[in-house]
Amino acid sequence: MVKFFRITVTRTTKSLALTLLSGFICVSALADTPPSDSTKLITPFEAVYYAYKWDDNLGSAKISLEELSEGLYSLTYQSKVSKFFLSDKRFEHSIFMVEGDHLVPQQYNYSRTGTGPDKSLKVEFPSDDGGQIQIENDDEAFALPWQGELDNQLYRLDAPIRLSRGVESLSYDFINYRGQQRHYGMRVLGKETVDLPYGKIEAIKVEIVRDSKSRYTLAWFAPDLNYQLVRLQQFKDGDEQGDLRLKAFSTKRSN
Repeated sequence: MVKFFRITVTRTTKSLALTLLSGFICVSALADTPPSDSTKLITPFEAVYYAYKWDDNLGSAKISLEELSEGLYSLTYQSKVSKFFLSDKRFEHSIFMVEGDHLVPQQYNYSRTGTGPDKSLKVEFPSDDGGQIQIENDDEAFALPWQGELDNQLYRLDAPIRLSRGVESLSYDFINYRGQQRHYGMRVLGKETVDLPYGKIEAIKVEIVRDSKSRYTLAWFAPDLNYQLVRLQQFKDGDEQGDLRLKAFSTKRSN
């Protein structure tokens, strides 16, 4: 978003970095919808976004999905935002499998550098039901019982799948970028045309439902772009914390 600017810049950089997907929705459990052919469940793509607060461009973010081998995928997210002398860089990497109608997490890595302390997280998911999630959070290592949670990124792939099938209410469980178990929901509000750096496009408007009453989050998904995320906006106590808007989108060829 000499004393006034210090407060504004700190809040802008910190809040916006969290809004740039990595600390934002962080959802993961799959909705109960009919199964489909796994080869058609997801399509490799790359999406580039600009990050704003109060229409001031503070940086960018990129999401990239690649197929490593048959049924094995890599999803990366990276962002860089700055304001005056403050900066924030984040990177996330998920390795996962597509099994039938489900995205099955295998490994998740997160890192944050810039102004303030650096952070890192590594999450290993078990190969069998009933196993333990192994978590390394900076210098702390611990385990949690796996109850079907996904990692901090895979909602980005699951939500478009469910929206494309007409689902209007979603519920997600996940391990967030702090190594914590969390739960959020989504509900469709309707359709509207959004004006983005990418251009004008019709999108499905979704509210992110969370326990926090002070935070209000909206997301837009475009049917013409395989229902991928095209805008993300977050408010806290009525004040805009960040606004992520699509700049470019392209699909990739599968292996």
